[in-house]
Amino acid sequence: MTTLLDSPPVAPDFAAIKQRQQATWASGDYAVIGTTLQIVGEGLCEAIDLRAGERVLDVAAGNGNATLAAARRFARVTSTDYVPALLERGRERAAAERLPVEFQQADAEALPFADGSFDAAVSTFGVMFTPDQEKAAREMLRVVRPGGRIGLASWTPEGFIGQLFKTIGRHVPPPLGVKSPALWGTQARLAELFPGQHVATTMRSFNFRYESPAHWLRIFRTYYGPTHRAFAALDASSQAALEADILDLLERRNRGGAETLIVPSEYLETVVTKG
Repeated sequence: MTTLLDSPPVAPDFAAIKQRQQATWASGDYAVIGTTLQIVGEGLCEAIDLRAGERVLDVAAGNGNATLAAARRFARVTSTDYVPALLERGRERAAAERLPVEFQQADAEALPFADGSFDAAVSTFGVMFTPDQEKAAREMLRVVRPGGRIGLASWTPEGFIGQLFKTIGRHVPPPLGVKSPALWGTQARLAELFPGQHVATTMRSFNFRYESPAHWLRIFRTYYGPTHRAFAALDASSQAALEADILDLLERRNRGGAETLIVPSEYLETVVTKG
């Protein structure tokens, strides 16, 4: 006799989850947050030892931090994201700096490029949010030539952003069956995602610098898709509870004292060399 306990777990509906995620990242205006993270893209291009003239793909590029960093190093850059509004922000930035970049809407789990099309692929806090992590990792490997590099910047589970998502998850549970994005910030998960490849990691820290915890929360609640949508999904009393928990996290992590907010957020910088 088969019982519910004997039944295999139901596979997550990745297509439906992706559709909701796309709407999440299209809400607010991530570019307001993204531009503050530019230094991460610059560091990542140095980590992969990017060379002028190389073909580079920015996956889940957002508003183009790694895209611009690579273009400044005279690489031939293709910037991709599945949210058109974010690509438009990147396009505006590239035009302002007179940087030649090709922009193309694309799903990180189904990249519309031939095998080995690029010398390097990069993603700063982007590909880590794909629901089907294995598929996204395979796609990045596929489009990079043998000997090419994949550069990743991923928030860690124990860092500030990892804990922010854990806090949000206590109020708005994540989809069942989907692995935490912050697992991309762990060596163990990277070994699973890129088996047989040379994976080098370095722990880094980005400092969120804002006027106060309240200022940070106001910006992220308004412009950062995951936080924006989490608050929108709750009633007034539940919103107040989430706000209190986030402010508590900010205050505990703040090293700026009473006058300002400086919150270090740990991330893992990863360079995968394709064998």
